[in-house]
Amino acid sequence: MAPGAARRARRRPRGAPPAQARVGSAEDWWWERLAPSGSGFHLLQADSMLLVLPDSGPVRAHSQRRAARRAQRQPASGPRAAAAKARSRPEPEPEPEQGPDPGWGDRLPLEILVQIFGLLVAAEGPMPFLGRAARVCRRWHEAASQPSLWHTVTLSPPLAGRSTKGGAKAEKKLLASLEWLIPNRFSQLQRLTLLHWKCQVSPVLKLASESCSRLTFLKLSDCHGLTPDILVMLAKACPQLHSLDLQHSTVESTAVTSFLEEVGPRMRRLWLTYSSQTTAILGALLGRNCPQLQVLDVSTGLSRNTTPLQLPVEALQKGCPQLQVLRLLNLVWLPKPSGRGVTPGPGFPSLEELCLASSTCNFVSNEVLGRLLHGSPRLRLLDLRGCARVTPAGLHHLPCQELEHLYLGLYGMSDRLTLVKEGSPLLTQKWYCTLRELDLSGQGFSEVDLDQALAAFSRASGGSHPALCSLNLRGTRVTAGTVSSVISSCPGLAYLNLESCRCLPRGLKRAYRGLEEVQWCLEQLLSSPPSPAK
Repeated sequence: MAPGAARRARRRPRGAPPAQARVGSAEDWWWERLAPSGSGFHLLQADSMLLVLPDSGPVRAHSQRRAARRAQRQPASGPRAAAAKARSRPEPEPEPEQGPDPGWGDRLPLEILVQIFGLLVAAEGPMPFLGRAARVCRRWHEAASQPSLWHTVTLSPPLAGRSTKGGAKAEKKLLASLEWLIPNRFSQLQRLTLLHWKCQVSPVLKLASESCSRLTFLKLSDCHGLTPDILVMLAKACPQLHSLDLQHSTVESTAVTSFLEEVGPRMRRLWLTYSSQTTAILGALLGRNCPQLQVLDVSTGLSRNTTPLQLPVEALQKGCPQLQVLRLLNLVWLPKPSGRGVTPGPGFPSLEELCLASSTCNFVSNEVLGRLLHGSPRLRLLDLRGCARVTPAGLHHLPCQELEHLYLGLYGMSDRLTLVKEGSPLLTQKWYCTLRELDLSGQGFSEVDLDQALAAFSRASGGSHPALCSLNLRGTRVTAGTVSSVISSCPGLAYLNLESCRCLPRGLKRAYRGLEEVQWCLEQLLSSPPSPAK
């Protein structure tokens, strides 16, 4: 082709669009027909398909978006533009200041939160609950830090019962925490209990003497290494301390006697474990150092001590005239003979509970019991389990008229003793109106004697029912008719022990707990055929 023809072929008419523009316009026309502008969709072409996708608005080119942003940054000039801008921009309203939501724990009043914590502390103790609650938030920490919640605390090393070396390390670690905890939390502490401390019990008590001026009760259980002067220091620093529990702990008698002499008239309760040093401690009580003592509890430890305890009854009555509870549990004790020229003691006019229970035969007789209780009309509980020398005749002459708990059971020793077979009616005829618990297990009373004794509960006067709720007849010769009569007469009977009762039908010789089981026993007794007479 000639050069001029080539130039004429390449020349296009004036105003005609180029070929690529015409092709692009055709495609745009078809795309506009498939997805019109403003419909909320746009087209996406893949290799073998055409996708119609939703869109929030028309897709604009990058240059168009950049020009729009540039126009927004350039403010319009002139008074009209300024007036329009002033009209289109309203004054912003002040927004309220909003901080982070503190939660319901901070909205709860502190007094209410302390009362809630107090209920939990009364049920489960302050530790570890208060320590964990203090980590929840600031309000809980403030509530858990109130000294009024830390009034009763029990402290025990975490490795108690393990090796000596591990226990010593655990005690030192706990002592380091107590050096901060006791001064900052225990200012209103009233009851302190230390369990299984072997090495650091004296430093802990020293901290308590410096910060716990309101302490009233101290218990040391299975504790060792107590220095003689620490108890005296505690007695001087705590003017309200009146109760001391040293059961199962190794403490020198000089430390206890010095403590009793320092505490003096404010001493109210004392718990001891019998050892070779108990006689010296009781000597301080007999010397009238603690005239206001109300509770005296002396019992044996895990290793039984066969050395008898000499107890001067009359001297104890003079030294502790306000005694209300006297417990000499599982002891082999010999009351000093009164002698012919010795006048009877003043008795215990305020005594309400006397426990002389023992697992072996002891030397308590009617004469000894009379010396103890001849001046105790307010007695409510009398525990003479194992005291086989005491007879119903001796109990009948006691001055107490409203006895509620009477335990005369003989456990594991009735086969080796000659038991009394008569006299049980003397007990029930005197106290059938007030007795709530009666234990006659192992006693050798005859069938007729037991029938007469238990028949007293069916003769309640004034239309009122007897108060009996627990009856132990294990190993006795009680009959089915007698048991039926007792159950029918005592609707509140909730415990009945009929184990090893040879005169009862088979299948009924067991213990019944609860009102339903006792009533089931009554139904079985009434429906069973009468046993043949022997």
